[in-house]
Amino acid sequence: MTFLRGAAERPHHAYVFAGPEGSGKSLAARAFAASLLCANGGCGECRDCRLALRDQHPNEFVVEPEGRDIHVDTVRDEVWHPAYLTAPEPGRKVFLLREADRLSPSAADTLLKVLEEPPADAVFLLLSARAHELPETIWSRCHIVTFTALSEPFVVEQLEAEGVAATRARLAARLAGGNLGRARRMAVDDDGLAFRDVAAHALELGSKGPAGALQAADAVIAAAAEHKKGLGRELDAELAPFLDEKGRPEEAYRGSIRRIETRFHRRERRAERDHLDRVLMAALLRDSVAAGTGVSARALLNPDRKAAEEGSATKAVAGLAAMEEARAALADDVNLNPRLVVERAFLQLSLEERG
Repeated sequence: MTFLRGAAERPHHAYVFAGPEGSGKSLAARAFAASLLCANGGCGECRDCRLALRDQHPNEFVVEPEGRDIHVDTVRDEVWHPAYLTAPEPGRKVFLLREADRLSPSAADTLLKVLEEPPADAVFLLLSARAHELPETIWSRCHIVTFTALSEPFVVEQLEAEGVAATRARLAARLAGGNLGRARRMAVDDDGLAFRDVAAHALELGSKGPAGALQAADAVIAAAAEHKKGLGRELDAELAPFLDEKGRPEEAYRGSIRRIETRFHRRERRAERDHLDRVLMAALLRDSVAAGTGVSARALLNPDRKAAEEGSATKAVAGLAAMEEARAALADDVNLNPRLVVERAFLQLSLEERG
């Protein structure tokens, strides 16, 4: 963005990147952080840029919700204290707060104190899909950068430019709902679309009565656990730049390593629920509802798969409602037992199938 390119030369101390999920906020924040940390203003090729574009730069502090909220202790430890300390490496410090609207009241108050008296070498980037929920006191101290939803054709074009086959690019873009990052993961990863197979298998099991519903829940939970386990390799790759030739942490980067490990473990906890959410998204049920109302195949989320026959639309609506209720419950309360929530959803589905 032209505004951000200019801002990188003489940045304000704080920005809010506001826009819906998948609108490019995270990508823009990484690029802006790289331009702030790079001696050449964001060349995209130097060590500073490479690390910043992966959220791994020692001078970059990434804060994310722990469960549902961003807690005051997190802001105090990962924003307040490092903001007033000397940066690990020469240059600016960049603080990136994802889902900033989830700041607890006390965490928001603590952040406000930093924004009121910001260190000269610090820039704060607050990302939010619900920026209107940020306290006015914080909002008023930031420059607002607004992002709009990405269109499906734009996402397809980007994926194709990155070498993704046209058919897979269109499917990933549609399933991701315009979220470029999510679409990229679906399109590029070998198992990026495997959640559809899990969903189809689970729906088939769930149609066979209560016993089948419990088997369906088992299959969904097992797939989410397997997905979570596969993230371990990512941590090794993130830590590699900060280890010596013997694979030991370099003393100067111990703080950076701790932050990366903490952030990874948060992401790992979310990964299981994110995978559950994709399976419970019930796109197949949504397509059954759409097919039952006679809409064009072009309106289906899964145009490559045959939707259920007409006449099952009523059951599909009820099943879809059960899945959406489960998704909302898991998103709203991190203390819920995922297995119990998923079992309840598929038991409701089985009751609908039995009439």
